[in-house]
Amino acid sequence: MDTNSQPNLVLGIDTGGTYTDGVLLEYETRRVLAAQKSLTTKRDFSIGIESVIDGIHIEDPSAIRMVSISTTLATNAIAEGKGKRVALLLIGYDPDLIDKFKMAERFATPNYFFLDGGHDLYGREKKPLDLPGILAQVNEIKNRVDAIAVSAYFSPLNPEHEQRAYKAIASVCDLPVVLGHQLSTRLGSVERATTAALNASLLAMLQDFVIAVRRAMERRQIEAPLMVVRGDGTLMSDEFAARTPVETIHSGPAASAIGGRFLSRLDDALILDVGGTTTDIAIIEQGQVTVSEEGATVSDYKTSVKAANLLSIALGGDSHITWGHEKNVVIGPERVAPLAYLAWKHPIVKQQLKALSMRTWSQATPDSLEYWFLLREPQESQTKSQRERDLVEFLQDRPRPVPEILKHLGVLHVAQAGSSELMRQEVIGKAGLTSTDLMHIEGRYEVWDTEAAAYAWKVFCQYQFRDQEELRGEVWSQMSEMILHAALTFLSKKPLELRDRQRSLEGADDDMGRWFFYNSLYQAHPHLETSIRLRRPIIGIGAPAGIFLPSVAKALHTELILPEHHEVANAVGAIAGSVMVEEELLIYPKLSRDGLEVFGYYVQAHDVRHEFEELSAALAHARELSEERALGAALRSGADKPEVTIEEETDGLDTYRIRAKAIGNPRLMR
Repeated sequence: MDTNSQPNLVLGIDTGGTYTDGVLLEYETRRVLAAQKSLTTKRDFSIGIESVIDGIHIEDPSAIRMVSISTTLATNAIAEGKGKRVALLLIGYDPDLIDKFKMAERFATPNYFFLDGGHDLYGREKKPLDLPGILAQVNEIKNRVDAIAVSAYFSPLNPEHEQRAYKAIASVCDLPVVLGHQLSTRLGSVERATTAALNASLLAMLQDFVIAVRRAMERRQIEAPLMVVRGDGTLMSDEFAARTPVETIHSGPAASAIGGRFLSRLDDALILDVGGTTTDIAIIEQGQVTVSEEGATVSDYKTSVKAANLLSIALGGDSHITWGHEKNVVIGPERVAPLAYLAWKHPIVKQQLKALSMRTWSQATPDSLEYWFLLREPQESQTKSQRERDLVEFLQDRPRPVPEILKHLGVLHVAQAGSSELMRQEVIGKAGLTSTDLMHIEGRYEVWDTEAAAYAWKVFCQYQFRDQEELRGEVWSQMSEMILHAALTFLSKKPLELRDRQRSLEGADDDMGRWFFYNSLYQAHPHLETSIRLRRPIIGIGAPAGIFLPSVAKALHTELILPEHHEVANAVGAIAGSVMVEEELLIYPKLSRDGLEVFGYYVQAHDVRHEFEELSAALAHARELSEERALGAALRSGADKPEVTIEEETDGLDTYRIRAKAIGNPRLMR
């Protein structure tokens, strides 16, 4: 058989907070041949990936020309504090300045140490490097951390001290070492230090993840190249991703935006990706996802990493629906397993919910709708207290509602139950009422136990003597409000604090922006009609998009586009991106000791510095070197016939940046 006549098949996989999605795509025709969803297992992402690959039923593994994955691993690990322990060596930083402006809390590690050294704005040494201090510090902490990050002041202009520090550290320990100048040429010292620390904390985790995916491919005889989606939607090789895991921050949402553009073939749109855990908002302009040049922020950490300009809010199909203290409906931010799913897995839950729905309102409370269940057997080290062991033992045979758990443990409040760490480590899971349950009741999504969801909703409504249909409408309305509010604040870059809707509509609130927002949604004013109009269409992504977004598009007077396979557009985006590599060189003057005379110009790359007498020669060399390096790096990262463009900008004071971008389609296996 002539293998050249076979279509080029590519496998895209996205690991989200709730689901892992996979698609098998015919690359040239953009035709989706198969799609599969599996629940994400955060303790081991490879479980969901293997399930998705098996569900797609690949008949001929040799026909797969590329596998590409987008992952929330880095983002989740940072947000949940699950990265490895890192020591951060700060060379030439001012401790008093860091303390005065409380910058230390932004370093992403409590183990940071100040050492003499560093350079100035023109690459001149400020102080000699304190090598004895570095060696002493490393010897002291090397058995208490998993990796070391080094950031020297103005290292992008002169990385000499970071390079010397690396050699010294390597001589006394074998821990992974990350250097700040290799991750960013930007001069923001705190952001560069944070980026280095985060990258060091994620190294082992992403390397293990890549190895797990590679093994899953090998077991299925898939020998294709493996690519990983960056946070800006472009692709990089698995080897590059394993060295720079921090570049995968916002990888998943970026893949969603790229996938939406790929499937819809629209070059300008607002992307709304409604998942199980979050709703992610991004913009496509001229066929590209807009990128934040300031650097991605995750949790409270601002980095130097380029990533998609996006906003994520904790609202999705599995957001927990509860009653607030003021007897108002509260949606999220916590994600829980739907009761329809739990009852499908454990039929006894349905029996309990049915019995609960037959009680009077005073006997059935919303707490009875929250269940805890055992996800897996814990390791001995994960149950440190007797209460944790008692809790795990009580959940061994079946899920239990919270009131029953508290009674068994002899405590009055969930905070006393010893569950928080077990839930964080995914030993124990939590289930409750979600919008996914409401979708089951309304017949819009029926994969699990619809009757169990209906019983739970009856209990919820009885508690406040509310009509079931009316309250469902209120929940959908509130969710639409939350998405619309997020979209408007994201696009306008202006804050809008939402408070009591009724007070605003009745004129009891004097905030004009809030009144305008609510009146545009509900047109409640007797004389004034207000409206907000979006100038571009909305592309809806994710399984719940067709349910959540029509009212949002209507409120914004725009078209909602749900392209075919929008449910797995994020997995499509994992294979639809281009490979892009940037190489940025800095040019700055060589000054006399007093700083008044210019004796020449330096061209600084990551690892080398060249000196020239004339600026024109320095610029010409920088253009040539940046092009050569970008092209080589793109080829090594899996680009097919990359094209190089060069940009030049000045930072003032005879300082320049030469940026070469090499872009190409991913190279498929032949």
